[in-house]
Amino acid sequence: MSSRLVVVKVGTSSITTSEGKLDEEEMRRLTNQLASAVKQGDKIVLVTSGAVAAGIAELGIPPKPNDIVFQQASAAAGQSVLMAKYRELFNEHGLKVAQILLTAEDLSNRASYVHTCNVLEMLLKLGVIPIVNENDVTSVDELTPLTEGYRVNFSDNDILSVLVASAIRADLVVILSDVDGIYTTDPQKPEAKVIKTIENITQELKNTLNGKSRLGRGGIQSKVKAAEIATKCGIPVVVANGRRENVLIDILAGKHIGTYFKPHGRLPAVKRWIAYGASVKGQIFVNEGAKKAILEGSSLLPVGVTKVVGHFNVGDVVSLVDENNVEFARGNPNYNSGELNSIKGLKITQVKKKLGITRPKDVIEHRNIHLSEGEK
Repeated sequence: MSSRLVVVKVGTSSITTSEGKLDEEEMRRLTNQLASAVKQGDKIVLVTSGAVAAGIAELGIPPKPNDIVFQQASAAAGQSVLMAKYRELFNEHGLKVAQILLTAEDLSNRASYVHTCNVLEMLLKLGVIPIVNENDVTSVDELTPLTEGYRVNFSDNDILSVLVASAIRADLVVILSDVDGIYTTDPQKPEAKVIKTIENITQELKNTLNGKSRLGRGGIQSKVKAAEIATKCGIPVVVANGRRENVLIDILAGKHIGTYFKPHGRLPAVKRWIAYGASVKGQIFVNEGAKKAILEGSSLLPVGVTKVVGHFNVGDVVSLVDENNVEFARGNPNYNSGELNSIKGLKITQVKKKLGITRPKDVIEHRNIHLSEGEK
């Protein structure tokens, strides 16, 4: 069997006890399976939750789920505990680990995004297992009010795992949780059954989902959203119960465990980043003529811009919004928000006169525009 690159995400509930402490036995079972996969030739990136829970146990004080600073302090205390345990367990198999903590901004900045990919690839080449977690101490974007026009790219490790998978062109994502898969209805109901294969993620499917984990942030909706991103990037996803005996070994052996999400066409690397990897830093409103031209394969020119919302720099990702206030695309602008405000509505011949220097004629080149679903 040829080597596969697999991203495995494990949720808090899969590696903690009912009291919220790290479950060392479950962590050992997980690392045993991951080590077995590595020894069979697969390359593994582990995305793990559990730092906040480990920190609460380490500090020995009651949880305060609504206190953001307390959660961040707990993560700071717990991250080293979590990594020390993983290091100890993988060391039993002669494997080394490396810690990678990421924030939304790390993936939103193109240079940082590419550099992160290079580091992950180097670690894998060296036979090291990268262990990724969201940097809870500094990742406050999803917890605090945002500036106008700004939207973060992830708010939990389910989404982070598939963004990492997309960045490194993984062959498979396995999301291990406290559920057996995606159910036909509320799993508490007796008629609920696990859906074995999901060909397409429909709105009807999303409407039937509910449920949230006991200690983690991600719920079923988050897992389906993560699967939607991955499958659109051409990567299959399996959601399964992390406490099932040999769950990972069986999945990698091709056994039908949990819920399998079938992949679809793979986007080019830059468009994967624009569509899913980067946070949206602002909005560019365009007229109907500009929208029509973009949908037909043209770039965005200054004359088509009607309004600029938010503060963004060259190379950030922004939403393209039509006259009906609907986002129809995202793109990577050649101008910052201040410059674009100065030249919006102008013809190309007027731009140099306005700015005093020669700049690109395109506000956004078409190769750096990703059309939203339904607009392709």
